[in-house]
Amino acid sequence: MPQPKIATQGTAVVCMELQRGVVGDLSSLTSLRDVVEQQNIIAMTRNVLEVARTNSVPVVHCTAEFRQDRRGSGSNAPMLEYMQTLPGHIECGSPAAMVVPELGPAAEDLVVSRLHGVSPFTGTALDPILRNLKVSTLLVAGVSVNIGILGLVIEAVNRGYRVVLLEDAVAGYPAHYVDDVKRYTLRHLASFMRCRDILAQWSTR
Repeated sequence: MPQPKIATQGTAVVCMELQRGVVGDLSSLTSLRDVVEQQNIIAMTRNVLEVARTNSVPVVHCTAEFRQDRRGSGSNAPMLEYMQTLPGHIECGSPAAMVVPELGPAAEDLVVSRLHGVSPFTGTALDPILRNLKVSTLLVAGVSVNIGILGLVIEAVNRGYRVVLLEDAVAGYPAHYVDDVKRYTLRHLASFMRCRDILAQWSTR
């Protein structure tokens, strides 16, 4: 299948929860962190962010965090309830809540954080920020295909965005499940692209 052509104008790179306490050195989610390390997700994403910034493509980091007292964060789903029990898990202002240092954030990047839910659009400034930037296409990296990436894609499509998944810069666990989500769900909602192909397109401009 031919790769989609992605214009720099009207596109933003959206990184989902690539944080130290999620996939980095301070992660409590060891299975997910190990997959990210094995698949070289951080290095792949870093290369895309570098070429995006060179081409004035906005980079948006969507992060999750918790207040120390957990106020404003829900426990209305099993995963959220579990997160509430992890001492110090990605607390606001802590090193664990920060974007992994290889990815920035650079001075020109935007960071959109949330205290609630499992995906980045509902109840955050992400949608108005993207619209103010005249963005219509999202180039997506991050975790996890299990929940967060899936939620991001559905929310984005519902809001009228075109979504392109960087398939070698998104991860989940276990691998066979990720493959099934891509095959049976995400391919109906988003285009897929490899990092090397966006680098080839944008490096020649």
